[in-house]
Amino acid sequence: MPVTNESGREHHVVILGGGFGGLYASKALSRSGIRVTLVDKRNFHLFQPLLYQVAAGWLSPGEIASPLRMVLSRYKNTRVYQAEVTDIVPDEKAVVLRDGIITYDTLIVATGSSHHYFGHEEWARSAPGLKTVEDALEIRRKILLSFEAAEREPDPAIQKEWMTFLIIGAGPTGVEMAGTIGELTRTTLKQDFRNIDTGKAEIILVEGRGQVLPTYPRDLSEKAAESLRRLGVTIRLDTMVTDIVGNTAVLSRDGVREEIESRTILWTAGVKASPLGRVLCNRAGAELDSGGRVIVAPDLSIPGHPDIFVIGDLANSSPEGGQPLPGVAAVAMQEGRYVAELIRNRLSGKETKPFRYVDKGSLAVIGRNAAVADLGRIRLSGLLAWLIWAFVHISYLIEFDSKVLVLFQWAWNYFTRKRGVRLITGDYPSSLVGNKKGKNGD
Repeated sequence: MPVTNESGREHHVVILGGGFGGLYASKALSRSGIRVTLVDKRNFHLFQPLLYQVAAGWLSPGEIASPLRMVLSRYKNTRVYQAEVTDIVPDEKAVVLRDGIITYDTLIVATGSSHHYFGHEEWARSAPGLKTVEDALEIRRKILLSFEAAEREPDPAIQKEWMTFLIIGAGPTGVEMAGTIGELTRTTLKQDFRNIDTGKAEIILVEGRGQVLPTYPRDLSEKAAESLRRLGVTIRLDTMVTDIVGNTAVLSRDGVREEIESRTILWTAGVKASPLGRVLCNRAGAELDSGGRVIVAPDLSIPGHPDIFVIGDLANSSPEGGQPLPGVAAVAMQEGRYVAELIRNRLSGKETKPFRYVDKGSLAVIGRNAAVADLGRIRLSGLLAWLIWAFVHISYLIEFDSKVLVLFQWAWNYFTRKRGVRLITGDYPSSLVGNKKGKNGD
């Protein structure tokens, strides 16, 4: 039965963003008889935790992305709009799109985050981040092209630049990316080239704080670092990046300046909130933290606007005055379900307790049979942690088809050590045009 508002109209919930928070809220509300409109500038839900595997050629984009219309097709009270949001007008309860306007009774904003270069946006040209399918494909292109260029390069100094991979930021994404490149160079590509030894590639992981995986317990961080070193990764801790110009990254540690020449620099150092956080600040008086996230009330609404909720990476939620919750998929999922329940309860006159996050632990994978798991009182590393990581990520995939495809691909990669999606697409890069003949005159 449709749920109506005070005017007798069917209650309309508009959800901005089809990531974990928005999609889980949408699915929970779709069972309640409430009219739901999900708006996203993309037509698919992307499973970002496995995006680095697309960048490494382990998986194809279609295996970790699901069309939103397909996911929500069985919920007849739910509409999906592919559109770009440009403004929010709380006084009129309206969302302004680039090509229209949608009105709402309740609004859920879950538009996530993007790369954060800490005021140096120009670095993005030399050091791409990893947030979208396009990012992953461009990084895959850069990595594979590096070996192709090195194979034909007669100058040892330039060849070394092509064979040097610099990853900035040693959080989970940086650690996973460094470990993945380590496996590519030490196993997958080992027999593919004739003029270079991919096993001699230099992989450098830079972190400004004193350990890799800074939010993890020290013992798990050390085990992760040990696994990375076995894959040939050089770790630079307490090291800051002060500049990136072209192929040159300038590092600083204890006042000592160092330049690293690399043709493949990857940025995994930080994220910043969606621009809609600033819109909510200007339009609804929302308070923002230093990263642009919206500071929300205990029920995840904006203070003074009980009809606007902010969830996922865009929200700064600090339950019971503690530390802000991390921007991870598990938080967004629970927040999405919570807000859906709160809206249902509110419309039926029931009270809802403040949001409480149930922390089920943190997982990070380094390579084959190597991962770390912080499960609260239980801390694991090695094969068992890797198996838990694989099971959790398979279970979080949205569609059954994706679960089967990814499971099969992982099993094939595990037993054969092959990576099948090693395609270089796009125009032939000008940086390779005009190379001198290779060592064998080819």
